[in-house]
Amino acid sequence: MFSYLLRRLILVLPVAFGVSVICFLLVQIAPGDPLTAIMPVDATAEEQAAMRAAYGLDKPLPVQYAIWVGNLAQGDMGRSIATGRPVAGEVFGAVQNSLLLAVSAAVIAFPIGIFLGFLAGYFRDSALDKAVTAVSIAGVSVPNYWLGIVLVIIFSVNLGWLPSMGAGPGGSRDWSWNWEHMRHLVLPAVTLAVVPIGIVSRTVRALSGDILSMDFVQALYAKGMTRFDVLIHVGRNAAATALSVMGLQLGYLLGGSILIETVFNWPGSGFLLSNAIFQRDLPLLQGTILVLALFFVAMNLIVDVAQAAIDPRIKRS
Repeated sequence: MFSYLLRRLILVLPVAFGVSVICFLLVQIAPGDPLTAIMPVDATAEEQAAMRAAYGLDKPLPVQYAIWVGNLAQGDMGRSIATGRPVAGEVFGAVQNSLLLAVSAAVIAFPIGIFLGFLAGYFRDSALDKAVTAVSIAGVSVPNYWLGIVLVIIFSVNLGWLPSMGAGPGGSRDWSWNWEHMRHLVLPAVTLAVVPIGIVSRTVRALSGDILSMDFVQALYAKGMTRFDVLIHVGRNAAATALSVMGLQLGYLLGGSILIETVFNWPGSGFLLSNAIFQRDLPLLQGTILVLALFFVAMNLIVDVAQAAIDPRIKRS
């Protein structure tokens, strides 16, 4: 296992380098001037040049990249052009809120998706299978931002049961572990969980259905095993592939929630990224994209190691 982990870690290094290069270039080649938001309309050419020099934007792109990477190595992600605050504090505070939302959505989505998938796979081609399939397809097909708006109208506007905006009372952007803040988490977490429920259930349905049709399952029944014991064996055989899908979905939950966080005014990385795009805030944009991309890389590494621990055949390959 150690040698497998070491090989995976070595492969992560060039991926992380490539991620940093792509992140830097994508932000740099985007149209618009990042200093427009803070530079006076009547600024002279000398003032504009001084401002660009202050932010290092007057240097060639390779030099800017080298400076950026050097600062990153020292833990300095720069300062936001729009607010002047350190990018690291802005990004990691937002990522914590997004991670809270993503994990909450995963806690809802994964058990439900696995349960529905096993039901559909066990009762394959039955009315129950067709019903689960319809629910799964609907969950994947319905735009989650539209679903979020519908849930707000029903549960916040009409019924008044749940708050609709912010991470806490009064649109608070700081999270605390209390009942009022948890109420603010319900609607965005449920909205974000709908798509993974559909994807996980379809994956588990296909896996469990295929495994149940294999010869070894009939052999297990012939040995006198109970239905529950057989399902445990099926689950073990499906676990590695299902874990891979769930790992990717957790990455989606963290990085793909821009619209959901905007709908619910949730102070996460998606909301921060949206603001950085509109404000053309280069340091904040680069820092947010880099952290989210590295999270995907780390998530893939964790899933690979977990798969190898569950299924020894992966290590041998």
